[in-house]
This record gives sequence, structure tokens and C-alpha cells, in this order.
Amino acid sequence: MGLEDEIQELEDEIASTPYNKSTEAHIGRLKSKLAEKKEKLEQQSGSGGGGGYGVEKHGDATVALVGFPSVGKSTLLNALTNAESETGAYEFTTLDVYPGMLKHKGANIQILDVPGLIEGAAGGRGGGQEVLSVVRTADLIVFMVSVFDIDQYDRLSEELYQNKIRLDAEPPRVNIRKKGKDGLSINKAADLELEEETIKGVLREHGYVNADVTIGESVDIDRLVDGVMDNRVYLPSIVVVNKADLIEPDYLPTVEAELEERDIDPDDAIFISAEKEKGLDGLVERIWNELGLIRIYMDKPGRGVDREEPLILREGATVDDACEKLGGSFDDRFRFARVTGPSAKHDEQQVGRDHELADEDVLRIIARR
Repeated sequence: MGLEDEIQELEDEIASTPYNKSTEAHIGRLKSKLAEKKEKLEQQSGSGGGGGYGVEKHGDATVALVGFPSVGKSTLLNALTNAESETGAYEFTTLDVYPGMLKHKGANIQILDVPGLIEGAAGGRGGGQEVLSVVRTADLIVFMVSVFDIDQYDRLSEELYQNKIRLDAEPPRVNIRKKGKDGLSINKAADLELEEETIKGVLREHGYVNADVTIGESVDIDRLVDGVMDNRVYLPSIVVVNKADLIEPDYLPTVEAELEERDIDPDDAIFISAEKEKGLDGLVERIWNELGLIRIYMDKPGRGVDREEPLILREGATVDDACEKLGGSFDDRFRFARVTGPSAKHDEQQVGRDHELADEDVLRIIARR
């Protein structure tokens, strides 16, 4: 029996086994085995010498446009950036990953138009593994669906989930520390519905025999498996509804209801028309906010404050992060910095490396000669 058959057999058994306390441990072991088998299959597929999409990351952040064929991603990319992604009213127009650069508030945001995903992409259909490997490197996922096919979101999000991409979630607080003896010790820092034997069964399936395990939140079996595996990617996402210009007023409630069925607040979805370039300003601003970028204006000796080309960092960044991005020999020469702006208590506040910066701060670094 090949790996694909073994995976199918495990999936069938999981689907046919009713979940209750008496079957919980068994299902946990099955899901752990399934994760391991899928991992082996992916490694085998990756060792076949296939092509793939070698897209180098550029700019201050990277956004992946994810959608089914001919949903309008290429048209949107061309409208937002300087890219020249081929467009056409037929499926599979995009055969390569096309990057474009969105310039906004002094930041360079790379947007990738990836080939349209199809069902089974995580299993390799339509070059799906190569596409998904590009998506995993992004900082933000933009789902693009047609206003007449909101259910495309279900299939797209499932494909990403099967490729170990977890959307709009934090990694499970599961810490495992191997030890030489004494078996598995489970420390639960939160109320868990999972039985201890279920947890231990999952850990053993992944090769842990002696370890201290701390679980800091209430997890189900799937989140537990994610916490044990170290190859999950956790990314934020937004939903863009294209062809909004074609919505008749009496059809809008249907669209909103379909979004709500998928736990998407209609007010959080961005309605656009890529072809007519409507709603794009709101989309760009939302991308900026979701990426959590901040602008730092450098006060350069003898040249004043540079507000034309700010240093772009992430929310929570410190003066040390700014020094690292600027490069040079600040490690040896840094004395202190002066900050004016939202993060400062007063103008020209003297701060150290650990000072947390805020959007539109003015930063001057004082270094030894």
C-alpha cells in the first residue's frame, strides 16, 4: 500500500469514527499518524526534482493574492502595482508567479499574483504544492473571491489548512522539553477537555517518549497536533470580494449572509471591482493596517528629517531593530538615540536600544566616531 492509499485510509477511518470520550485517544493517534504520513508524502514529492516558483522576497512586506482561476487577481495586481501580469477571461491565464510592488506611505509592499488554486492543490494538483510554498512565505494572505461565488472561500481556506497554513490564529501554547528518562509529564496551565492519555498518545505518535510538556491553553486534538509539529505557518488574512459593481441591491443581503455563514463579517470584507478600479483605496489601506507597518523618519546629521523615504518597520519594533535595518557598525558605535513623536514622552527624548517605536516617530541615532 502506497502512502497516498494509507493517507486515504486514515482519513476515511477518522471520518467514520464518532467523536466521544471513549474514542478521543484513538482519533488523536489517527490524526497524528495522518500528519506524519502527509509529511512523508510531501518530502517524497519535493525530492522529485520538479520546478517550482523561486520568488525572491523584496520590499518591506509580501502579500499573496490567493484565488481560483480567473477571479481577477491579475487585473487587481496590475491596478495596484507596476506589474504586467497577463490577464484574460479564461482559466489558468497565470502560469507563473508574478510579483508587483505597491508603494504606499513610503513602504514597498510586494504583491504576488500566484497561479489560480484548484481543489486538491495541497495534494499537488495543478502545481498546487509549488503555489502553496510561495504562499507560505507571505506576510499576509488576501483571499479574492467572486461576488457570485463566495463559497470559493471554503475550498481555498481548506487547501491552505491542508498545507499547514493556519489563518488568523496564534501558535498553540504547547512547550515540549525532552529529557532522558521518567516518561511523559503533562503540565496543564489551562482547563483541558482532552484526557491526559489522549495527549500522551499524540506525543508518542510523534516520537516523544520522555519529555516535560506544558500546555498553556485549552486545545483540541487538531491544535495539539499543530503544537507538536514545528512546521505550521500562522498568517493573517483578509477577504476581497471582486465584481462588486455587478451586485444588484436585492442581491446584497444574499452575499452578506453567505459571508456570515463563513464567520466573515461583511463589514470586514472589502468589496471591489478590479476591472473598474473601484474600492482599491480602501483595500490598500486595509493591507497597510493588517501588515502592521510603521514609518520612522530619520533625522540625518546635517540634512534634517527625511520624510520622503521613511524607514519601514513593524509594530513593536525597537531602536535596536531600526539600527539593524539601517546596517552599518552601530553595534560598536551606538551611544543613544533621540526620539520625537508618538512613542516619546517629550521631544528629543533620550532613549536606549530597547525603546519601542511608533508610527511617524522621528529618530536620531547618536553614535561614537
